[in-house]
Amino acid sequence: MPTPRQSDGQEPPAAISTVGLRKSYGDKHVLDGIDLRIPAGTVFALLGPNGAGKTTVVKILSTLVSADPGSGEIRVGGHDLAADPQAVRAAIGVTGQFSAVDNLITGEENMLLMADLHHLPRREGRRTAAELLARFDLVEAAKKPASTYSGGMKRRLDIAMTLVGNPRIIFLDEPTTGLDPRSRHNMWQIIRELVSDGVTVFLTTQYLEEADELADRIAVLNDGRIAAEGTAEQLKRLVPGGHVRLRFADPAAYRSAALALRGVTRDDESLTLQLPSDGSQRELRSILDRLDSAGVEADELTVHTPDLDDVFFALTGGTGVPDQSEETVR
Repeated sequence: MPTPRQSDGQEPPAAISTVGLRKSYGDKHVLDGIDLRIPAGTVFALLGPNGAGKTTVVKILSTLVSADPGSGEIRVGGHDLAADPQAVRAAIGVTGQFSAVDNLITGEENMLLMADLHHLPRREGRRTAAELLARFDLVEAAKKPASTYSGGMKRRLDIAMTLVGNPRIIFLDEPTTGLDPRSRHNMWQIIRELVSDGVTVFLTTQYLEEADELADRIAVLNDGRIAAEGTAEQLKRLVPGGHVRLRFADPAAYRSAALALRGVTRDDESLTLQLPSDGSQRELRSILDRLDSAGVEADELTVHTPDLDDVFFALTGGTGVPDQSEETVR
């Protein structure tokens, strides 16, 4: 998902920026100098192991917890967090890890309650509630107690409630945890639609696929610091191990290919060749051109590229790196 640009070619203004953000609890340094710049109208994903401080970042930026004295300037929605927290609250919406839905009342009543909390006039509140219930496909369930909703329905209602105040910045703290795959994909579509409307989404997630799918930029938080930040593709290039594997059925073609390609690792038993590669189109074309020049055609070409799982484990000191992603061309 490319980062939006303004018509003059410049990056959009920052929806969120922090300089030297710090937070400690007693002797424990949870955040130790976090610098962020998140352009408006983008999805930013914050990854990290459990206990890395992801939720603490969200709580500070949404005014629920104070940063430590000595932190640099923090701006959210164009407002100084320390000087004008009320303006920040008016610009944001927050959907936490645990649902804010009241199970004892209906979905519609939950929406109207949020409208009252935002001091919307009665008619405007009812109109807003009706529009959001329709947008999130909750009209049929609107009159039913929220206790009867599935996990995916409650999550949709949770986000609909967050949107009552028309925030331009939304914090989603692990919004799809516990959802089934269909509900998770539905949530992804909702997030894409929000961003297409110009909303900025700050996402924390345990699902690396989710960050890969949605985020314009990703930061990995470890030991209270940002270990790396960039697009998904930029982060993947930080991890070595990408390669191309060629398999041959004909031993003669295998030997010819081994001579044509330099720096290959041979497996004479399985008739496969492996050579380092970043998986780029240019590099693949170069390999295929060399095979064509030698009059050789591989029976199977497999591109192995590091994925965000590999990046996560490499940057956070994890073990047991999962299998690399593969794309096979036959």
